[in-house]
Amino acid sequence: MMLRLASYLAHTPVQLIRNLTLLCLFFSSHYSFAAISVIDDSGVKISLSSPAQRIISLAPHTTELLFAAGAGKSVIAVTAWSDYPLEAKNIPSVGSATELDVERIIKLQPDLVVAWKNGNKPRQIAHLRKFGIQVFESEPKTFDAIADSIKKLSMLAGTEQTGHQEALAFQQKILALKNKYQQAAEVRYFYQIWQKPLMTLNGEHLISQALKICGGKNIFNELIPTAPTVNSESVIQRNPEVIFMSSEEKIITTQWQSFPNMTAVANKNIFTFNGSIMNRAGPRMAEATEQLCEKLDLARQKRTH
Repeated sequence: MMLRLASYLAHTPVQLIRNLTLLCLFFSSHYSFAAISVIDDSGVKISLSSPAQRIISLAPHTTELLFAAGAGKSVIAVTAWSDYPLEAKNIPSVGSATELDVERIIKLQPDLVVAWKNGNKPRQIAHLRKFGIQVFESEPKTFDAIADSIKKLSMLAGTEQTGHQEALAFQQKILALKNKYQQAAEVRYFYQIWQKPLMTLNGEHLISQALKICGGKNIFNELIPTAPTVNSESVIQRNPEVIFMSSEEKIITTQWQSFPNMTAVANKNIFTFNGSIMNRAGPRMAEATEQLCEKLDLARQKRTH
């Protein structure tokens, strides 16, 4: 067919223009451009006919992932606590992660919604899909998954070059920390995420994966729930060298002071962190991991010989 079409081509300028036009029409009618397709963290295939120009983010970590992917300029709405990077603070809100303004989201006519798989309400996400809105559900549980998320979102936004560069930079930072601490002496820690009831993280959580890179050993590594409830007696019995907390409130940092025989208390190894850095499965987890490693190093230096 191509040979037959080419045989009609003339070589005068006017005819050449006409024939080029015919060729364009031929290709547009016989060949369709492949859709942009990725698999989200729920295993669902998300397909767009062209890069998303109007994107809504439904969680702080998805906002950070989108900006890292180079798609920040296309984000038209976010949810509460989307405070990083600074530009995100100026983007209109469509509610909180747990209580979305679904009607407003629909009225904004987004090309793509990036949702929090285990944070947004399933019924609200299902409602958005009923209106034909493409929803990418995000729940990266490993460092590799964070890098993959950045790359996938950059594909959907048409910013592949930026996304792949940022993903590679993130992976290189994590690799550098692994190499730096691969021979580090083990430090036993307790990571507290809530006071009443007393809650911690098991060994599968992303923060625990970060601390493992640093040479940390979770004293509740074996528990099945990702965020199990424990009691203070079990913490005291397991006697961690370090206690980490995701809050900076003074009342929380003093709750363990009545147990001076605990190694973490005796060596003053109780550390608090900015929760927005530690608790978001986004590109700043590289920075969070580095901070955790530095605290474990301090604990190693305080060991008595």
